[in-house]
This record gives sequence, C-alpha cells and structure tokens, in this order.
Amino acid sequence: MIYCISDIHGMYDKFIELLEKIGFSDSDTLYILGDVLDRGPQPITTLLKIMECPNMIMLAGNHEIMALPCLRFLTQDVTEDSINNINDDILESLMLWDENGSETTIKEFRKLPMEKRSEILDFFLEMSVYEELNIGTENYILVHAGLHNFSPERPINEYYLEELIWERPDYSVPYFTDRYVVTGHTPTRFIECNSKPDEIFINSNHIAIDCGAYLPNGKLGAICLDTGECFYTCA
Repeated sequence: MIYCISDIHGMYDKFIELLEKIGFSDSDTLYILGDVLDRGPQPITTLLKIMECPNMIMLAGNHEIMALPCLRFLTQDVTEDSINNINDDILESLMLWDENGSETTIKEFRKLPMEKRSEILDFFLEMSVYEELNIGTENYILVHAGLHNFSPERPINEYYLEELIWERPDYSVPYFTDRYVVTGHTPTRFIECNSKPDEIFINSNHIAIDCGAYLPNGKLGAICLDTGECFYTCA
C-alpha cells in the first residue's frame, strides 16, 4: 500500500502512533510531503527514523529548505575564519528560521556527532520537491505546498521552488480534472471551505493532508492512495 502524510513538525509520538494505526510494514511505501522539522519537541528524532527506513520517501518542505543553510552553518567548527565569513545572507536565513520554530531542531541537532550531522545534510540534498504517481486508474502529484501560478499547460518541472513549497493554493479551484494534487503546508483547519477541521480535505481534485499535528488539539493524518482510506492520530 502507498500512504501519504505531511507536516509532522517534530511530533514523533504522533508519527509512531500513526504508523501503528496504518499497520505500516516493509511492503508498504510512505511519502512524507515535507516539514518534518521545527516546532514540535523531536524533529531530529523523527527525521532519523525516516532516514532509517528505505520505504519512506521524504519530499522537501519549506522548513527543510529554511533549515539547510543554517544547519550547514551550525556544522562548521567555530574558528576565526568561520566567524569572519558570517554574512548578511546567513544572518537573514537564521532569523527567518528562528521566526518559524527552529529552536527544537537546533537543540537536537547540536547533540549529534559530526558524522550524523553530515548524514542529515546529505539526506536533505537528495530530497525531491515533487513526485508523480500512477496508482491503478488514478494519477497523483505529491508536493509540499501546491502549484502556485497554476496553468494546466505548464509542466511541473517549470515551477519555481517557492511556488511549490511556500505559496498556498486556492482549494476551491481545481488544478486538473485527470489527476489529484496531494499537499501539506496549509493546516486543514484553515481551509475556508472545509467543514471538517483537522481532517484530510478532498475537494476539486485537491487532497490536503496537513491536519495540524503541532497545533493545539491537532492531529497527524495519513491517506492510503490505493484505497482512499484516511487515518488519524488522537488530537
């Protein structure tokens, strides 16, 4: 079976609970649509679990893209040269990341040996930004945020990174008639036309799966793309 989840945001206990609820096994595949890092208490613990599992495929979210230059910076030895090389770009990146909940990621990352830190950086560089799947008679595009400035004639490989991982879609407007676009990034409680907050939202060939795991009373949700069945952790 093929499952999708998104926006774990360091909620490791909910992640493990959800894996148990879906009965995830070595014969299954799990796509994680970004934003494993930040906000919740155990983002690096969650990331390391994902890295151990060859049948878990993680896409980049905006939090991973924010984190990458900052984690590279934190991996450096503190020397006179490294201090002198601090520039406006890295300071701006650190400030942006701090505003978006970096504290727990930094706390766990600093406890890792240098070899493990390097493994994480290499893992980030291997992540894709989107995936296209054909399952049975259905077609899917998996992406963290959406397809901003959408046009049905525009190939997905021509979208800019910001359009795929930062910008929020209009869930009332279908992108396609012949495929579903599966996204995270926007907690479903904030989708105006959603009558079931904190549950997976399916409308106009959109499937929004960020159920607000890190938010008060939020859940972590999963959808099985083979069957359409949805699964949730306790709030």
